[in-house]
Amino acid sequence: DFDGDEMNLHVPQSLTARAEAETMMMVNKVIVSPQSNRPVMGIVQDSLLSSAKMTKRNIFLEKDHLMNHIMWMDDWDGKIPIPAIMIPTDNKPGAYTPHWTGKQLFSMIIPKVNLIRKANGHKDGEKFPQDLCPHDTYVLIQDGQIICG
Repeated sequence: DFDGDEMNLHVPQSLTARAEAETMMMVNKVIVSPQSNRPVMGIVQDSLLSSAKMTKRNIFLEKDHLMNHIMWMDDWDGKIPIPAIMIPTDNKPGAYTPHWTGKQLFSMIIPKVNLIRKANGHKDGEKFPQDLCPHDTYVLIQDGQIICG
């Protein structure tokens, strides 16, 4: 019967069966398909779009939003980056509200790598310095910090 009032447990008995079960459950061993010799795991469209939106130039986060995102990071080192911009508070002269960029938040997630890449939409004939590309199609990451892109 299938009403959920019982469970069956299959325990590998021999060392060979245990080794086979462990191998079959290792993610790094099973993500490559033997049929096409390509990974069967990839980035989901939602993650791809949210990453692109989060790293746009006009995305700024207030402290409460930044802290909500940081709360979900397993390996956060306890350091909050310096705010990218301080916006004056409307009713209080001399008071400012700190804002962080989406690139700063994204930099907290990625490892400490150095990377230089051009996006698919990057035009090779552009006459701008690489780090000042107006369309953010040139990606530059230094020591895990997204500089542009």
